[in-house]
Amino acid sequence: MTFRLKAVLGATALVLASAFAAQAETVLKWAHVYETSEPFHTESVWAAEEIAKRTDGRYKIEVFPASQLGKEADINQGLKLGTVDIIISGSSFAARDYKPIGVTYFPYIFRDPSHLIAYTKSDVFKRLAKGYEDKTGNVITAVSYYGTRQTTSNKPIEKCADMAGLKIRVPDVPAYLAMPRACGANTTPIAFAEVYLALQNGTVEAQENPLTTIEAKKFFEVQKNIILTGHIVDHLNTLISKSRWASLSEEDRKIFVEVMQEAAARTTKIIEEREAALVDDFKERGINVVEVDKADFEKTVLEKVTFEEFGYDKADWEAIRAIK
Repeated sequence: MTFRLKAVLGATALVLASAFAAQAETVLKWAHVYETSEPFHTESVWAAEEIAKRTDGRYKIEVFPASQLGKEADINQGLKLGTVDIIISGSSFAARDYKPIGVTYFPYIFRDPSHLIAYTKSDVFKRLAKGYEDKTGNVITAVSYYGTRQTTSNKPIEKCADMAGLKIRVPDVPAYLAMPRACGANTTPIAFAEVYLALQNGTVEAQENPLTTIEAKKFFEVQKNIILTGHIVDHLNTLISKSRWASLSEEDRKIFVEVMQEAAARTTKIIEEREAALVDDFKERGINVVEVDKADFEKTVLEKVTFEEFGYDKADWEAIRAIK
């Protein structure tokens, strides 16, 4: 074989190797329902870029915000089908497959965000997460603070009984219904993307979400009052599908988990900082911000709602409440 032929073959081999390397890049889909301005999106984009760096470009993760790949129920279904690789979603949806994990949405179970984060490092969290993972094969890699859920309404509310007869949009998730129904409200499930219009046209006269979501979705534009019910200290899980998790090496699993947990911590910090400033911001915009007697709301919920009707275990609730 001549030197020139060897050189040509060598160059061809390099081109083929480069082409193969390019083909070896794995493209993943990461979906959520939140706006591009929210940290659930910005930190997902950061995580996607960071995973690409730490895996030497072997993974390209495309992030799809604002329900581009479907509503929250759709992307959870996509996780099962393997049409979506990674999603951000609440334990309320995980509870559709494994009911006990939904206990974290029982009103007033968490005192504050720090209590929630302490829970995510506890044995009870590990047990509940494993129950979900054993049932679905999907893996919870990280948990971020979503915000403390408050109520907005065109009707002034100061105590639980003031909600009697109130038409309120609540996600179609059992645990979210507990507080409004215990207080006598009429709950209506409306897709997240359609809530603003429903409030604007009077289909419903109230809704509940964290202050950061109330700002991002501009619900304050079509509501007169923000009532600080603080009924759920909410969180979101970062989940990887069963099929995608199975395809990852142990080394890559470690990278994915580390990066996703870093992103969740970054998200939590941003949300806490924003919430701290928003009460004053809303007041400056002329919105009526109302403090309520939370003990009255909690007492009513515990009197009128049972853990069993949701498929929760009271022992889990007690264990979480006891976390310091």
